[in-house]
Amino acid sequence: MKPRSNTRPISGTRSVLRAVSVLKTLGRSGSAYGITELGTATGLSKATVFRLLGALESEGMVARDASTGLYRLGPELIALGASALSTSDLRTVARDELVRIAEESGEAATLEILSEREILVVDEVQGRFLFGAMPEIGRSWPAHATSTGKVLLALSADAESPSRFPKFASRTIASRAELERELTRVRHQGFAVAVDELEPGLVAIAAPIINHLGLVVAALSINGPGTRLGPKRRRALVPKLVRAANRISRRLGASSAMIVTHDRRPGVAS
Repeated sequence: MKPRSNTRPISGTRSVLRAVSVLKTLGRSGSAYGITELGTATGLSKATVFRLLGALESEGMVARDASTGLYRLGPELIALGASALSTSDLRTVARDELVRIAEESGEAATLEILSEREILVVDEVQGRFLFGAMPEIGRSWPAHATSTGKVLLALSADAESPSRFPKFASRTIASRAELERELTRVRHQGFAVAVDELEPGLVAIAAPIINHLGLVVAALSINGPGTRLGPKRRRALVPKLVRAANRISRRLGASSAMIVTHDRRPGVAS
């Protein structure tokens, strides 16, 4: 008698979750999987994995190698992923985290990108305090004088280091050697701090945002006066800021392996 389990679909929400588990397991590795390996990795029985793979294969979500019998992600799922990436606008993806970090910190929060040797503010949310930073969408500043600029110069693959170092405040980086020392520190700790560098009394903290290719494409920042953003307050805010930036990164397709090196909890220098 022909086994009915080969064609009988699994129904219900639990089946959807199991199918998602199979797809995530296939997506986390560059290797193809057999039914036994998938069962071990997902904790599902071989019969369940077999039925799920049959349904997913029929929809093009997985593909089976005819010679080895092993499974990989299929063309339809890859096409869906590409479509999701192409419609992911950075400002839209980051907006709720920008609002959240502004509310949590009480300070102005900005989303910034690197444009040649300057940073450009592409979105911002004001804090709740009357006295605070007043960033403007579309405003740009030299990268060497900002926390976001230091993050993007340190961690972006194709960042071009500045050749000039105009002075804005008492602690503005003034030379290439000084900049390189600071960028090394940023690479080590995974975030940047700027105190009295762009403007006297202004403090900013920035964390990187990473896309699906593992590239740093933007930075999330908190900005405010030094009277409120002293060392103790900065130590409390850095983990929140980094987590917010990491959530945006995940929405852009970055894997945990891509962002783990930027999710640190050290003390805050500067």
